[in-house]
Amino acid sequence: MEVRVVAAGRGWQWIVDGFVLFRKAPAMWVALTGLLLLTWIVSLIIPLLGPLLFHLLSPAFFAGLMVGCRAVENGEPLEIRHLFAGFRQQAAPLVTIGGVYLVGTVIVMGIVLVTAGGSMLPTVLSKGAGADIETLQAALRSLALALAVGAAVYLPLIMMIWFAPPLVVFEGVAPLAAMKLSFSACLRNTIPFLVYGLAILGAWIVLSLPAAMGPVGAMLMLALLAASIPVLICSIYASYKDVFGAPAAPAPPASNPFLR
Repeated sequence: MEVRVVAAGRGWQWIVDGFVLFRKAPAMWVALTGLLLLTWIVSLIIPLLGPLLFHLLSPAFFAGLMVGCRAVENGEPLEIRHLFAGFRQQAAPLVTIGGVYLVGTVIVMGIVLVTAGGSMLPTVLSKGAGADIETLQAALRSLALALAVGAAVYLPLIMMIWFAPPLVVFEGVAPLAAMKLSFSACLRNTIPFLVYGLAILGAWIVLSLPAAMGPVGAMLMLALLAASIPVLICSIYASYKDVFGAPAAPAPPASNPFLR
């Protein structure tokens, strides 16, 4: 597939287009993302296995949301079943992507823990309020370094996963090829993605301002943030369309996702 290199301003346009898709079915979008959030919370109840399983299946859920975006764009009703569309169309390749994402996330967490492991943070936690200022400052510096290293390592993983589910569910691309293509597309469009990221950061800062208004403001902030999540999901679909063109019809299940 051909990867388009788009203008920097398209990063902002992805958010605008995402809002347009969200506005066509706002209640159902909130319901879908709320159901996904509930699924994540339930997974946390199962020690260790639950979060691992959710990470493994997350690309299939995400692919279903992309199918929902296309349905809304085509004037079709958005339904709960769209959240599970990935499991019906390309389950094996999507779970393969989830496996790579899971292993990559574990590796990133390990790097963060190793980087922070030599810090004074355990000492601070053990002493609590009795920790001196110098020890606390050293622990915070070490923690900041660990988080910075983790973010630097996590970014390539996100680039691999960003477009991979829609490439699989819309174009039938094999999982490993989809991840390589996704990484290349993100790398070639670094500037628009930078604009996109800064715009999202700025929007979330603005949306968090009502929290300073007390309980009512906090409730308003939560409502705005709840609406912002489906807008973000729809903006990812917009970025996919912009970089790869309009998606084709859903691909049939792959007989062997590793050989294509």
